[in-house]
Amino acid sequence: MTSPAEPSAGVGGQQPRKRPMLLAVTACPTGIAHTYMAAEKLQQAAERLGVDIKVETQGSIGAENVLSDNDVRGADGIIIAADKDVDRSRFAGKRVLSVGVAEGISRPEHLIEQVRSAPVQGAGDQGTQTTSDGGDGGGGAPGAAGGSGGRERSAVYKALMNGVSYMIPFVVVGGLLIAISLSLGGHTDPQGGLVIPDGSYWMHVNQIGVIGFTLMVPILSGYIAYAIGDRPALVPGMIGGWIANTGELYDSEAGAGFIGAIVTGFLAGYLVRGIKQVKVPKFVQPIMPIIVIPILATSALGLFFIYVVGKPISWVFEHLTDWLGGMTGTSAILLGAILGLMIAFDMGGPVNKTAFLFGAGLIATGNQTVMGMCAAAIPVMPLGQGLATLVRKRLYTDQERETGLAALFMGLFGISEGAIPFAAARPAQVIPANMLGGAVAGAVAGLASVEDAVPHGGPIVAVLGAVGGVPMFFVAVAAGTVVTALATVSLVDLSERKRRGGAALGEASGVEVAVAAAVPSAAPPASEASAGAVSADATSAGATSADAASAGVTSTGAASAGAEPPRGPESPWEAAAAASDAPAEAPEVLSGYLTEQTVKVRLEAGDKEAAIREMAELLARTGKVADVAELVRTALAREAQGTTGLGEEIAIPHAKTDAVTAPVVGFARSAEGIEWGSLDGTRARLIFMISVPEAAAGDEHLRILALLSRKLMDTGFRERLVAAGDEAAVLEVLREVE
Repeated sequence: MTSPAEPSAGVGGQQPRKRPMLLAVTACPTGIAHTYMAAEKLQQAAERLGVDIKVETQGSIGAENVLSDNDVRGADGIIIAADKDVDRSRFAGKRVLSVGVAEGISRPEHLIEQVRSAPVQGAGDQGTQTTSDGGDGGGGAPGAAGGSGGRERSAVYKALMNGVSYMIPFVVVGGLLIAISLSLGGHTDPQGGLVIPDGSYWMHVNQIGVIGFTLMVPILSGYIAYAIGDRPALVPGMIGGWIANTGELYDSEAGAGFIGAIVTGFLAGYLVRGIKQVKVPKFVQPIMPIIVIPILATSALGLFFIYVVGKPISWVFEHLTDWLGGMTGTSAILLGAILGLMIAFDMGGPVNKTAFLFGAGLIATGNQTVMGMCAAAIPVMPLGQGLATLVRKRLYTDQERETGLAALFMGLFGISEGAIPFAAARPAQVIPANMLGGAVAGAVAGLASVEDAVPHGGPIVAVLGAVGGVPMFFVAVAAGTVVTALATVSLVDLSERKRRGGAALGEASGVEVAVAAAVPSAAPPASEASAGAVSADATSAGATSADAASAGVTSTGAASAGAEPPRGPESPWEAAAAASDAPAEAPEVLSGYLTEQTVKVRLEAGDKEAAIREMAELLARTGKVADVAELVRTALAREAQGTTGLGEEIAIPHAKTDAVTAPVVGFARSAEGIEWGSLDGTRARLIFMISVPEAAAGDEHLRILALLSRKLMDTGFRERLVAAGDEAAVLEVLREVE
């Protein structure tokens, strides 16, 4: 057996050296563009570095190019570039590097080099993550040396987002039912806030909503634990979350809320993972995941929270109340700012409840101004987070934008929990922004001596006549909302810029290291001379290899993008080229949906809306567009949900509408480029527009997107599209999309 450093066949008669074989899995939450972009980038990088790779894509149309057991057995390492859970148990015994899907796009060469020193996946281990130096990050525990932040964040972030994604429906359903019941069935009562008559229809609706709200905290905790410790962690996570939210169990007037649920979720997950490492007799193993582990973990976590964590929470609640009592009679602005900070901090947790109950308790003494400060701060968090999703849509996923609309509605009814999904997903950015906005609202209300006669908050109490100083109440709410939204988008944008900046720096140095380390050990000496001069522009070894990569098959490319394929009668490259030169009938482009009739080499539009309108008119040439105006409206509505600019000077606007009678795809080039809101800041020069009728919108819509996204990651393909002189030449290049 030869070592990787030994020369290949043809040099001194030695045996041929085996090329490294890697596997990869790419996936993103939506499973449309980024899944396939990462796959294509990894395949191109592997081809340049002389490494064979097979990539499984887990997109919206299902898993494609699925890795078999034989593939795994023969693999030297596995790269998982995903922003959602991927089953890693099938990779036991192999080196596994797990990162976000964005890193698969931004620095694939670095990942290919790094996987060589990645930790080995343990049997049954679902949560191992890798730091940037290739060491085991312990599930993303803080303090991993050399971590870039992106990978270290990955384990914790994925678990957190898993919990948030399952919690969101409970927040939305519970919050909206409570809001509707209050608005249609409630009335003000000086002694009881907003009251719904007992036994009424709206009281039952309200109670159903309360059940949803009650369940959201244990759901968050349970599914954080599930993402870390798999199914045995679900029960201890959920019960731990319920305990965290039930203050009576540890002598506190308020539970720990969603922050307590995050704590119990991670504790349960890692506790279960630790128990799973204990060696037990074989006869006990079948009952471990269904009896032993859940009972041990649930008991240990529950008692730990009640006797260890719960006592400090009770102490904080008691002493915060005393401290606030000592502040009455001081500056109203200062007191309002402090109450606003507390209201916004944990949204239903002990700090929030302390401020709320302090204000509510003073109503009976005739002091309604303190509750007025609280009432102005209460709706600021959901209103501010909802506004943020509208102000800077590109920073949020489709699900987050939908949750933002629900949060806006809940904010109008004083339901601060509408902001919890955002705070749970991005605590470092959202909680400070919420607190800043809450402080502004509370301070303005204190300055204006706003009063609230009922223990409730939000615009609903002003509409129902419970607020004194209504104009300044709305000024306070509006000021706090705007500050929260602007602070949120600023902090989230700054965080994203730092992450992208770190990835770019890593790529700049990582490419050189990867090429220097990988090419000599993986490429035959015959190609070393050409491999030494890797061109930054030549990311594809030619149409044939690019097509093979885009089809999702194992890449067997040359050692570098700039290297000429070996020449000789037996060369597979020569055979492939000869096959591609053989006369054949010109294939359709994208199943015939894109024709020369729907190609335009020069787009006249200068902005996104005009470009979409011009593209719609281009598609109308086919006779398949029944209503151009409706097609434009639908495409613009899709853009309003989030940009379709993919970066790399590419945009793929798309519409599902019965304004078209059959699927149709158009392509146009913009010489100057059009601002499309792409995350990498590039202006769109290559623009595809996909339009499908509602009846055909499912897999066909996603299939076209997947094909285009994958192929457009080929730099050579994009260059050929830009260089094509006329519509016929453009169409000839587009025939490569298969």
